[in-house]
Amino acid sequence: MHIRGDHAELVVGGRLDVRSAADARTVLHTAVDSGEGDLVLDLAELDSWDATGLGVIMGVHRRAGRCGRRLVLRDVPPQMQRLLVATRLHRILAIEGGDPAGGGAPPVTTPAHEGPAP
Repeated sequence: MHIRGDHAELVVGGRLDVRSAADARTVLHTAVDSGEGDLVLDLAELDSWDATGLGVIMGVHRRAGRCGRRLVLRDVPPQMQRLLVATRLHRILAIEGGDPAGGGAPPVTTPAHEGPAP
């Protein structure tokens, strides 16, 4: 796994799993604590994540909220986007972007907190 970027936008690549979770958590929490505004995680280079990796993402989401920030996932690979939909986490997380070639599902943009339909 690799993470590069700053406190406003980070690119996460490789595998976010039980072996890389502790290092990823440290880097992502530091980024949340060091900045202001949205923290964008570009996941286009992410090969896979397991339940532990997804837990890291949710922990960063909660930490960002406590710091007055919003975590935004950008360019979530299709198989991982399907997992977010299946677990209904797409309703909690802010997700933007999609297949840049336009060949996949339409981009999903979800606010951090949805209210009831009128």
